Amino acid sequence: MRVTRRGLLAGGAAVAGLGAMPGMASAAAKAGGRAAGRTARYVRHDVASAEGQRMLEGYAKAVGHMLSLPADHPHNWFRNAFVHFMDCPHGNWWFYVWHRGFVGFVEQTVRHYSGMDDFAFPYWDWTENPALPQAMFKGPLTPVADAFAPYTRDLPTFTAFIQPALKAYWSKLNKAQQAQQGLRGNKTFDDLWNGVTGNNGSDPGDQAFAATARARYPTADNAALPQYLADMCNPAAIALGLAPKLFNAGNKTDSFTSSRTASHNAMPGQQGMFFSLLEGNPHNKIHNYIGGAFDSPDSWGDGPFGNMTNNLSPVDPIFFLHHSNMDRLWWEWEGKQREAGLPTLPTDPTELAQFKSDPFLFFWRADGTPVLDGKAGDYIDPARFDYRYEAPVGQRLMAQIAALATMETRSLPAPRLLASAPTAGAVDALGDWPLGFSAQQLYALITFDRPTDRNSPREFVVLLNAPDDVKTAPPGSPYYAGSVAFFGAPMPGMTHRSTFIVPLPPSLVTKAGGRLELRLAPPSRRPDTPAPIIQALEIRGA
Repeated sequence: MRVTRRGLLAGGAAVAGLGAMPGMASAAAKAGGRAAGRTARYVRHDVASAEGQRMLEGYAKAVGHMLSLPADHPHNWFRNAFVHFMDCPHGNWWFYVWHRGFVGFVEQTVRHYSGMDDFAFPYWDWTENPALPQAMFKGPLTPVADAFAPYTRDLPTFTAFIQPALKAYWSKLNKAQQAQQGLRGNKTFDDLWNGVTGNNGSDPGDQAFAATARARYPTADNAALPQYLADMCNPAAIALGLAPKLFNAGNKTDSFTSSRTASHNAMPGQQGMFFSLLEGNPHNKIHNYIGGAFDSPDSWGDGPFGNMTNNLSPVDPIFFLHHSNMDRLWWEWEGKQREAGLPTLPTDPTELAQFKSDPFLFFWRADGTPVLDGKAGDYIDPARFDYRYEAPVGQRLMAQIAALATMETRSLPAPRLLASAPTAGAVDALGDWPLGFSAQQLYALITFDRPTDRNSPREFVVLLNAPDDVKTAPPGSPYYAGSVAFFGAPMPGMTHRSTFIVPLPPSLVTKAGGRLELRLAPPSRRPDTPAPIIQALEIRGA
């Protein structure tokens, strides 16, 4: 796929990095307590703080207790993870609100078992601290601990423990819950269980179950995120993810959330799945790294992978610190929008009604009763769970946001379409760009069909101007423009047309000299794996 423009960003002067990127309001630098959160009873602290470490003590106590509960208890630690397995949305506009509800109810449950009246999940700020917190490698806060072994030493052990109770729960689902499961392709209990085993265990890469010894890839001695992943979590990258001015938009670079679908459990329509910047990059890739499915010779290759790569990811206690941080970024984006006089939700009444009314029917309260009448609109406001964040924006990110805010957000246009290719052919964009237009940041919107072959990679490299004989490239290569990553295994037999936003490194664009030729490649650890063909490409500039 090639996009060219003679004299593209001539001399590179216009690509000065992110220092003048539009899309952030000067008011965003004032981020602190929000009006809705100043009086909140519970405070989510940075896990690196003294209060965050104190919260981990209660968290460890609660996880240990919940592991010991009978399999038919709704607060059993694994039953807790099956709520996510059966109902979680990814790659659509309910991603944030569903996880706000899920994390909120589990937080209340953990508070009940922690012995701490003020318990709230700490958040792992991987922008400020790009390494797993050391306390998460101790006791029941790591899924490789002895506390997990009686249940997860192998698949037969896990099956004998959890399957009878889960099957009994399945038999009692009401018609509305059955309909929701049907949207996910789970017509029978066997359909559901095959997602745990990888179709009866025939493919270890596709199973959601993870044995104790393979439950988590990082160790206490190897806790740091790899550099390429840390770069995707740095202040400049997160600021790009916070820049969109609409909750959901047809112009994908101005959409804070992912695809708008008919249901949080339904696959996207003909337009396919779209991952917003924050979901597609730090969310998906941190999940994959912690579960061992990432691009490195030292990764777990073809699997089996750890818990965090699949929909049973809440088995790993780090899940809730990761998603508290994702929720914190949504909370910050909402505050940025309000301070700039911009909407925080869909503005079209029909779309807003659809968004709010989608049923969430699988949560459990801290008193052990099910939430059978929940809907998305119940969890938009953090006041539902009475929490706020101690420090919504780290110092480096706050400084980056302040540097980006050169004018009011409301006066700025969305990133503009500069060139597009509806097929895999080349496009000459000369004359398509507005006269005098200069971009501080270019985005490639790459659409392709996810391979459904068993054990196909979950991440693919994006190459920029690479020679034909270059099969792939690792981070740091002059041809490496980024990567795209899926969360979870592919569904065999189903086409997943997907679109990712890839912020193109300004330094590489400058060196390109006006020629942009993009293609997907397999991860560097599997150079001979077939790569998908780009089906459509857009280049946008901000």
